[in-house]
Amino acid sequence: MTTHDHEPQHTPEVTEPDTEAQVFHLPVERAEPADTAGAGEGEGEVIEGEIVEPPQVDQPEPRGTGSALARTEKREPILPSWAKDSQEFADTARWALGYAGHTAGFHAVRCPVYIARIIARVPQGTLRLLRGLARWLTDAEGRPVRNAAARREDATEYLKLSTQRDGRIRSRAVLTAGLGAAGIAAFLLGRAMLPELVQWSIVAAAIGGLGWLGAPADKPIASRAIEATRVPKLTSDAVTRALAALGISQINQAMGKGGEGIGYPRPISRDGKGWRADIDLPHGVTPGDIMDRREKLASGLRRPTGCVWPESDNAEHAGRLVLWVGDQDMRKAKQSAWALRKGVQVDLFQPQPFGTDQRGRWVDLRLMFTSVAIGAIPRMGKTFALRELLLIAALDPRAELHTYDLKGTGDLDPLEKVTHAHGVGDDDLDLHLADMRAVRTELRRRAKLIRQLAKQGLAPENKVTPELASTKSLGLHPIVIGVDECQVWFEHAKYGEEFEEICTDLVKRGPALGIIIMLATQRPDAKSLPTGISANVSTRFCLKVQGQTENDMVLGTSKYKQGVRATTFAWADKGIGYLVGEGSDAQIVRTVAGLDGPAAEKVAAYARHLREQAGTLSGHAIGETVTSDEDHRRDTLLDDILAVTPETEAKVWNETTVARLAELRPEVYGSWEADQLSAALKPHGIRANRQVWGTDESGEGRNRRGFHRDDITKTVTERDRGREAS
Repeated sequence: MTTHDHEPQHTPEVTEPDTEAQVFHLPVERAEPADTAGAGEGEGEVIEGEIVEPPQVDQPEPRGTGSALARTEKREPILPSWAKDSQEFADTARWALGYAGHTAGFHAVRCPVYIARIIARVPQGTLRLLRGLARWLTDAEGRPVRNAAARREDATEYLKLSTQRDGRIRSRAVLTAGLGAAGIAAFLLGRAMLPELVQWSIVAAAIGGLGWLGAPADKPIASRAIEATRVPKLTSDAVTRALAALGISQINQAMGKGGEGIGYPRPISRDGKGWRADIDLPHGVTPGDIMDRREKLASGLRRPTGCVWPESDNAEHAGRLVLWVGDQDMRKAKQSAWALRKGVQVDLFQPQPFGTDQRGRWVDLRLMFTSVAIGAIPRMGKTFALRELLLIAALDPRAELHTYDLKGTGDLDPLEKVTHAHGVGDDDLDLHLADMRAVRTELRRRAKLIRQLAKQGLAPENKVTPELASTKSLGLHPIVIGVDECQVWFEHAKYGEEFEEICTDLVKRGPALGIIIMLATQRPDAKSLPTGISANVSTRFCLKVQGQTENDMVLGTSKYKQGVRATTFAWADKGIGYLVGEGSDAQIVRTVAGLDGPAAEKVAAYARHLREQAGTLSGHAIGETVTSDEDHRRDTLLDDILAVTPETEAKVWNETTVARLAELRPEVYGSWEADQLSAALKPHGIRANRQVWGTDESGEGRNRRGFHRDDITKTVTERDRGREAS
């Protein structure tokens, strides 16, 4: 029962009071409840002038010294993000220098025009100066007040104002005369003592000042060098208004009368090329609810959809939203140059640039020790993303590439010049399966070898290391398999189950053994991307998909519920997707822009050059093929050379051999050159750069690069003997 201000009524004496309750002895005439420490607790009950307080639910925070003073706090960075990131700092410095250089050049070219404008406006400026001086001398600013006093016929006030005016005019006239005399003296003294250059500088400054004074307000002397596109500043009012327009009932209730509103735990600030707002959503609202309404949110902010990127903050509570609003649409913003576009040797054991985030910063991805799944609806950039990853792998000359374009449109053809195995379309699935069987056999060999090396202390983590991959004799170089439209393999009536079994094994065991498999599909469901594969890939890239099932098949279970939703991407967001790799949080990434067929050809050409220098060209790149009746690779190049080189020719020129091979198999050797033959024979240990004597078409004898036929014969004999033994 609650006490009131009037005196309480007496109650019967309680013989057995509650021994656990706290009892406060107060006078009967002042029976008021003591303040309770717990928030939200009711008032005490009065029993014969004594107030029995209920148990406290919310205990006060302890106050003490030492560790009790330590607090968990989030400290803001000392330097802004653009100053800590080397790439962003370079971009900012480059922009500042470019801005200054462009502005200086723009005005330097127009200096004659500016001078002419100044001279033309000197009379007007002089007139304005004299008019202003006359108004000051005559105290023109006080004239309206004096006139008003005269109209009112207030003689006292008018006389007082007139007297004040006369005093001002006298003092100002004396000051003007003194300054005029000093100016004349300074002019004469300057003419006699100052250098001519200084005199002309003073004259130019005076003319410039008069010209500036005579310039109309709407016609400045200098033109604008840069027309800045004003991007609206992101404010809390704009964000709150946009959130209120989403039609979420909890937000509307929170913003109504008596609601808790929307919280902003930190100020809205610049973040890269845009604004960042950290928002505490009302109770019961999650960032996923906002992300589902991304287009409406962009409409509320009056910004293009490609500028508005809501995300969840996994480091905070489930109601924390991070809203980043860019200055430009992400798909239209200029992307800084890809570091690998012009050809750079890479190390697959190190992270390599894959794409840029919303803020324009490059996102690195390490391909080694991973497997990749890429999913999207058609024409969203899935194949381009796969081709980019394969080009990155190709720039490591140790990597052995197996590329399969099951769509059959030739999107992966730029990699033909470096790939070990290459397939286009679904006509030769038996050959594809033979190659995959060979890779699985290689997987088993590597597992045994790694186990032995681990016992010797050469593989401490029981996986391939950069040193082991670089040792050719061990054969532990990276093997990278890229399959576009992988559902063609897994849904095949005859070979589907075996393809699924092999690929699942490669996904699970391959990364530690240096085998990387990358699968891309436009239909990410249980049949197109079997669950045994989708559940074990460690790197996932999901562009736009239609539903929650497809989203979680690519990105992982429950990602949709966690707010990672590739369904929110617009149709125009081509090449933009969610990337999850190496255990990191999902982030939005835009793949390399402009990496079309010709650009990919240039990168692949440099990759082939690296392989020729390292002697690692093999397989399809040098004419070797895979047959369906064997589980190993058959070297047809050496057999073809013996077929076109008679036993009577002990030494043969490279250019002669290439011409004969082109006649034998034009579809394989039609575009070959002499240097390409040398590179193809190098992995077999055959020297094709010897000086060989022969006669040309004119009958003249000369030395040219070639090889000895006996070297080919010995290599083929050893190869065949090894196959018979196995």
